Amino acid sequence: MSSSPTPFNRLLLTGAAGGLGKVLRERLKPYARILRLSDIAEMPAATSEHEEVVRCDLADKQAVDQLVEGVDAILHFGGVSTEHSFETILGANICGTFHLYEAARRHGVKRVIFASSNHVIGFHQQTETLDAHCLRRPDSYYGLSKSYGEDLASFYFDRYGIETVSVRIGSSFPEPQNVRMLATWFSYDDLVQLMECSLYASDVGHTVVYGVSDNKAKWWDNRYAAHLGYAPKDSSEPFREKVEALPPLPADDPQRIYQGGAFAAMGPFEGK
Repeated sequence: MSSSPTPFNRLLLTGAAGGLGKVLRERLKPYARILRLSDIAEMPAATSEHEEVVRCDLADKQAVDQLVEGVDAILHFGGVSTEHSFETILGANICGTFHLYEAARRHGVKRVIFASSNHVIGFHQQTETLDAHCLRRPDSYYGLSKSYGEDLASFYFDRYGIETVSVRIGSSFPEPQNVRMLATWFSYDDLVQLMECSLYASDVGHTVVYGVSDNKAKWWDNRYAAHLGYAPKDSSEPFREKVEALPPLPADDPQRIYQGGAFAAMGPFEGK
C-alpha cells in the first residue's frame, strides 16, 4: 500500500459519534478531501471545510438516500453496537444496512467497508481456529444483524457489482480489557491500516476479513483476505501480565468458552 494514497473526493463515515467513529473521524482525514460524518446522535460541528456533519436515522430510507448522494465510498460503522432486543436491532442494523446498500446502488457507489463483527461467529468455541469460509454461528441478535449485513454485501456484489470488505471486528480499544481480548484485540493503528487497505485494494468482490491485531493468541486466520495487503503491527502481548492479574472467571463462564464471550449469554429480552 502506498504511503500516501490519492485521497477520495468524498468519503462517508456512518456511526461517526460512536467509539470507533470518533477514532476514524480524526484518522481518515488523509484519505478524503471531504469526510461526510453521520450519526443519529449529536456530534461536534464540522471543524473545517473538509468535513460535513449530517444527522441521519438509518431506519429512514429517504434520509439515507440523501446521505449517500455524492460520495465515492462508504465506511458503514452506524447502528446499534451492542446486544439488545430484536426490535431495537431491527431499525438501524437490518433495515438501515439495507437502506445504505440501496442508496449505494442508486447513486453508483462501488465500494463499501462494512463494520461486521466477531459476533457473527461468536458461538464457535475458543479452541477453534476460523477462517472466512467457516460456518457462521451468531451469538446474539446483534450478531444476526451483522450476518445479515454480510449476506447483503454478497448479494449486492453479485447482482450490482458493489464491492464490500466486511470487517469482522474483534475488540478495538486502547488496550485489552480481559483475557478473551488477548486473542481478539484490534489496536486503533491496525484498524486504520485495515481501513486504508480496504479502501484502496483492487478487485475485492466481497471479502471477509477478521479485524484483529497480530496477537500471540490466534483464533482467526485471514488467508482468504491476503489480497488486501493487511499486515497488523501491534500485539496484545505487552498487556498480558496486567490482564492475567485480573480475578479468574469460572470455567463455565461464556467468556472462557465462546469466541463471542458474554454476548453468548445475553437475553432473552421479553418486555424490553
